[in-house]
Amino acid sequence: MLLWLRQYRRPLLAGDITAGIVVAMMMVPQGMAYALVAGLPPVVGIYASILPPVLYALFGSSMTQSVGPMAIVSLMTAAALAPLADPGSSLYIVLAAQLAFISGLVLLLCGVLRLGFMASFLSRPVISGFSNGAAILIIWGQITPLLGASIPHWHTPSLVLGLCGLLFLWLAKRYASRLLARCGLNQVAADVGARLAPMALVLAGIALVAYGGLEAMGVQTTGHVPSGLPGLNLATSGTHWRTLLSPALLIAFIIFLMSMSAAQTLAQKRGEKLHTNRELLGLGAANVASALSGGFPVTGSISRSAVNFQAGANTPLASIITAGLLALALVAPTGWLALLPLPVLAATIIFAVASLLDWDTLKLSWRYDRSDALALLATTAGVLVLGVEAGVVIGVLLSMGTLIWRASRPHIAVLGRIPNSEHFRNVERYEAQTLPDVLLLRIDAGLFFGNVEAVTERVEDELRGHPTARHLVLVLSAVNQIDSTALLGLIELNSALAKRGISLNLAEVKGPVMDRLRQSSLLKGLSGKLYLSTALATADLSGEHA
Repeated sequence: MLLWLRQYRRPLLAGDITAGIVVAMMMVPQGMAYALVAGLPPVVGIYASILPPVLYALFGSSMTQSVGPMAIVSLMTAAALAPLADPGSSLYIVLAAQLAFISGLVLLLCGVLRLGFMASFLSRPVISGFSNGAAILIIWGQITPLLGASIPHWHTPSLVLGLCGLLFLWLAKRYASRLLARCGLNQVAADVGARLAPMALVLAGIALVAYGGLEAMGVQTTGHVPSGLPGLNLATSGTHWRTLLSPALLIAFIIFLMSMSAAQTLAQKRGEKLHTNRELLGLGAANVASALSGGFPVTGSISRSAVNFQAGANTPLASIITAGLLALALVAPTGWLALLPLPVLAATIIFAVASLLDWDTLKLSWRYDRSDALALLATTAGVLVLGVEAGVVIGVLLSMGTLIWRASRPHIAVLGRIPNSEHFRNVERYEAQTLPDVLLLRIDAGLFFGNVEAVTERVEDELRGHPTARHLVLVLSAVNQIDSTALLGLIELNSALAKRGISLNLAEVKGPVMDRLRQSSLLKGLSGKLYLSTALATADLSGEHA
């Protein structure tokens, strides 16, 4: 903990200060926007951006991760709390903090129990499908504030302002970096400057309300934003602990998954190593801190962390500086934030969330593995039709179901010798020579209770296709484990083959697997032999000399 602080060097300070300022400017509109997505007053988004990054800096392992509100987690918060209280009400605000507290405790417990391996429970296509569904829901939810009224009865000034905001953000993303570079900024500074377009839009929207009379035209604004720092306390509703447990577990899982995705991307660029269990502790502490300061569930943001990195962040001090600047913004008069027009905030949300729509993974999966593509589409549909929580469950079930389905049907190849060599390859892929009385089968997966029956059925099918075979050789070069059920299946197969006059032989058994087989009865009763290589087995069983 705080190893980065003990090793801190003065040359790192300039980059951390710059990144801290840049991300603070980004966090003001983003935090307020994501609080609205969660159904909370905008200022709560700033509350959730002050203490959480400080606590993450104490316990987390990423040097450039930016922790705070994030679109998907905000949507999940809204989905969990909407049935329990009216959005924006006092009870709703209390439940949001309580949800963050439970999620934080879950993450802390997982960190203490060293459950960091949970990061691999969802496949990339399923994560992409979940993100797509959540992004579509968030965008749809912002259509009404963008239009100033429900479809099709839009409010024309609000619609014009919102569409102009979207156009500005699109133009800034496409051209701002090149324009700033032409003005003399280096490329990194130009890229960072382009990322501040949402803050520029917010300031422009506030100016239009203040001096352009938009409020008199009926354009809605965020309204009163209380000044001052949030108090440190934890208000809870005793009747809702059990109700919030299930969504808190799902939110904690997504918090960890999204945060690890962002942190790993940046760690690879910096050549750093992440510690998954420390990440769990850091994220857990951040969410407990968010709850104590009147916030809601938070996580690492891919886009915000990328800005932090590009702006020159070297250590978590950059996030601490960001938190300090946001605290100063609340201590100062906040009347200017009350003038922020909701169509501008909606445009900011829509444009930010649109980047979550991932069509590349769908196209890649469709070309490479249709089952992954179908899992992606099913997860997206689950989020859209059944809700966010159901979408997460569907994603987990599809990931685990696909894994089990594939593991239960391992690839098994009939091997033959490549002429004039001691190499053995799949006869379906190579012009390989086989022997009439020796059948070589290579099993390309571990053997366990879920696939041993399929393996023995395939063995019997191949033996029926090779009626002259008197020796069966199982090549186990790709088998990393054999569980008890699979061991019993091999013992039964050995006994059944022996009664038919067919010997069962094993070749290229890995050391760890062999260590366990020596403790079993299989080797003692094996009707055939153990061979170091497939070549030795073929030479011995065919009567050749190796």
